[in-house]
Amino acid sequence: MTDAPGYGLWFFALLNAAIFIMFAFSFFKPQSPRDWRSFSAFSAFLVALFAEMYGFPLTIYLMSGWLQTAYPGVDWFSHDAGHLPEMLFGWQANPHFGPFHMISFILIGIGFWMISTAWRVLYQARRSGTLATSGPYARVRHPQYVGFVLVLTGFLFQWPTLLTLAMYPVLIWMYVRLARSEERETRATFGTQFDAYAARTPAFIPNLSQARNATQ
Repeated sequence: MTDAPGYGLWFFALLNAAIFIMFAFSFFKPQSPRDWRSFSAFSAFLVALFAEMYGFPLTIYLMSGWLQTAYPGVDWFSHDAGHLPEMLFGWQANPHFGPFHMISFILIGIGFWMISTAWRVLYQARRSGTLATSGPYARVRHPQYVGFVLVLTGFLFQWPTLLTLAMYPVLIWMYVRLARSEERETRATFGTQFDAYAARTPAFIPNLSQARNATQ
C-alpha cells in the first residue's frame, strides 16, 4: 500500500490536537487544580499523538529498518501506514475502515459519553452538596477517569506510537492516584455514607453480574 507522504503537516497536527482538547474540555469542564492536572496530562497525550500522526513519524522512523525488512511491500512513510495494527495484520483495504479503527471509534465514543454524563451528575451533586451516586456513578466510583482511559485506549488502537505507549501506563497510574486522593476527601466529607457507597460500587471496573441483576 502506497500513498503520498502525510507528514510535516504541523498545522494539521496542531489543529487536530486543539479540536480534540477543546472537545474534551467541553465534556470535562475542569474546575479544581486536580481536574486541571488530569486534563493537562490527557492533553499532553493528544499533542504527542497528533505530532506523530501528522508532524514527524518518530515511531516509524525508529522502527523503519525492521518494518521495511519484514513488510517490504508497504510504504512506511505514507500516512496510511501509520495505522500500524492494520498494516501489521495485513489489512489490504483503507485502514480507516479496518477493525482496529472501528474498535477505536467505539472506545473513544463511549469514553467521551462517560466523561460528559458523569460531569452532569457530579455538577448537580456539587451544587446540592450531596454524594454523586446516580448515572455512571452507580456503576463505578470514578467514571470520568474511566472515560479518559477509554479515550486513550481508543487512540492507541487507532495510531499507536512509542511515546504514547510509554505515556499510557503513567497516565493510568496518575488517574489512580488522583482517584485515591479524591476518595480521601470525599470520605472526610460524607463519612459512612461514602463508605457504604464504596462498599457496593467498584472504583473503575463495573461489576457486570451486579449490573445484570439490577436489570432483572
